[in-house]
Amino acid sequence: MKSLPKLAIFRDLRKQGVSEAIDEFLRFAKDKAEIVASYGIEDLKQTCMTDSQSEDVKILKQCDFAIVFGGDGSIISTARNVSRASLPVIGVNVGKLGFLAEFSVAELEDFFPSLKRGNVPVDKRMMLECRVFSDGRSKDKDEKFCSAAINDIFITAGPPFRMIELKISVDGQPLAGCVTDGLIISTPTGSTAYNLSAGGPILSPKIEAIVITPICPHSLSFRPIVINADSKIEVFGVKVNEGTTISIDGQVSENLSINDVVRVEKEKSDFLIVNNPIRSKWDTLASKLSWAEPPKYQKRPDV
Repeated sequence: MKSLPKLAIFRDLRKQGVSEAIDEFLRFAKDKAEIVASYGIEDLKQTCMTDSQSEDVKILKQCDFAIVFGGDGSIISTARNVSRASLPVIGVNVGKLGFLAEFSVAELEDFFPSLKRGNVPVDKRMMLECRVFSDGRSKDKDEKFCSAAINDIFITAGPPFRMIELKISVDGQPLAGCVTDGLIISTPTGSTAYNLSAGGPILSPKIEAIVITPICPHSLSFRPIVINADSKIEVFGVKVNEGTTISIDGQVSENLSINDVVRVEKEKSDFLIVNNPIRSKWDTLASKLSWAEPPKYQKRPDV
């Protein structure tokens, strides 16, 4: 007899309806699954941890799946940590958009027999690693910030909201200098987030590539660019504001000073997400973001 699936539950109690959704699921899952651990979204530290440094990762490695109750932000916050344990994430949407949170509680219950058999569609998504170094150096001893990113890493001008000047290099070769309101470095998963709003391209989530998109550049010629996933990107702050920040997935931030070096490259671990088999990614793109909708022609009365 196959053993019960071992689950880690993650909850975002700031969202209305999460407690009720978890209670409903736990009643259903009684005698059908083993709940190994339960976390609030805020419980795990947002750092570049190694397995040996994290007791949480050791616990999560005992599990088969992480089930996140919340919205897309809850999944992103969780995934930055559980990816270290190579733990597939199942998103239960109790939020608004639910682009990554593909299941309702009812759909998860219907899907549970597949979960018990271990016969589930799992997507492997690339992540980014961001490190910030001080005083123009790119050495470990000068590191002041480190985080993994699911969606994107972006630099924003901040107070007093003057345009900033950045220099970008790829694999040690100068790419561009720009005077701008900021810069977005995005994964394919994040291409439908801030990158899309800033005019960047939509990438298939299974592609391994990195998108670099300026935010309101002071030049018509600086367009978004897609580069190889194995590239190492370095961004140098030539002229920044007092409030200029670098942000990870819009959730973790660090002040950026003049001469700081931001190094971005592909994260060693991947973000594993369980797909809802009743939906395709293109269905989600169309239904959630109204992508490629036909024009709404005016109906004319018969004459």
